[in-house]
Amino acid sequence: MSATFTLAAELRTDTGKGASRRLRHAGKVPAIIYGADKEPTMLAFRHDDIMHACEDEAFFSHILSIDVKDGNTENVIIKDLQRHPSKVQIMHADFQRFDSTQALHVNVPLHFVNEENCAGVKAGGLIAHLMTEIEVSCLAENLPEYIEVDMTDLDNGESIHLTELKLPEGVSSVIMSQGEGHDQAIASIHTPRGEKSEDEIEEEEEGGTESEE
Repeated sequence: MSATFTLAAELRTDTGKGASRRLRHAGKVPAIIYGADKEPTMLAFRHDDIMHACEDEAFFSHILSIDVKDGNTENVIIKDLQRHPSKVQIMHADFQRFDSTQALHVNVPLHFVNEENCAGVKAGGLIAHLMTEIEVSCLAENLPEYIEVDMTDLDNGESIHLTELKLPEGVSSVIMSQGEGHDQAIASIHTPRGEKSEDEIEEEEEGGTESEE
């Protein structure tokens, strides 16, 4: 993990909808930290701080350091962000403590590489991203910033599946732990609608030749 994220927070004692509304009007985000067999901690963050952090996708797949004013520093992962349905505003944030000796379940983004040099694209195909992230299980020290998906050899009509991902050492796919029946496609290449693939063209040409004979 190359990036580091540290957020400053303040403890809050008032709870309820009214208290949360007042925080939001003051440009703050109500939040909670829970887990690791400790009592939940109610916090408030500057809205701009969290919004700025969210601009980096790595924020969602990293260990975060929360510096609590007049308190301790907490190492956490983000579990949920509640956003306003129509405004660019974060309404609430949930963070989870973790035990460094126990596996975490975290959604990690997929980075698709070599798409322009992909065999299917060179043949006129279009790439469809069926997943943009996957849930992984690993210790905090092994948590990847992202998982790379090499598209080089993918041809028209083909898909790349979860089992074909090269996961870092110590990292496993949560859904694949449920069995091979959950081996979902994460990307595919198809011929644009209205266009014919090379195989279809060759089949038609062969058929035409046979009929002429």
